[in-house]
Amino acid sequence: MTALTLRPMTDAEYSAWQIALARDYAAEKVEAGQWPEEGSVERARRENARLLPGGLETPRTLLLTAVGDGGEALGRAWIALDHPEGIRGIAYLYDIEVHEAHRGEGFGRVLLGAVEAAAREAGAEALELNVFGTNEVALALYGSSGYRSVTQRMRKPL
Repeated sequence: MTALTLRPMTDAEYSAWQIALARDYAAEKVEAGQWPEEGSVERARRENARLLPGGLETPRTLLLTAVGDGGEALGRAWIALDHPEGIRGIAYLYDIEVHEAHRGEGFGRVLLGAVEAAAREAGAEALELNVFGTNEVALALYGSSGYRSVTQRMRKPL
């Protein structure tokens, strides 16, 4: 069985993650047609800074690194224990990712289970997330892991 453990992110991991997170989030927003490409990375950085005002020390936030049996970092996750809309008892998964070099090895499902356990241990009764409609791999993983849509936005080009 594929195994991993979670630990808090280090300062160096956090710094590198902030760069990758802003770039990846901006690209998803641009691809979804929600943001123009120009200025998108800066906009993502501002949005993330607003959500993480204390960086690694942001209260009620879990910033985690997934580590394999050999001690290598396999992925990461960002969980807010307070839902962005103030829904009591529901944590929010802002980011979860298996590093590209370890994709396809079964770590995604294991990481998701570990993240759910961490949120539960921190007092969450449920975990909510957003997934872009074009991310078919993530949609399949979440659906097969028991996640159900609570809202859906649809768009048709005219």
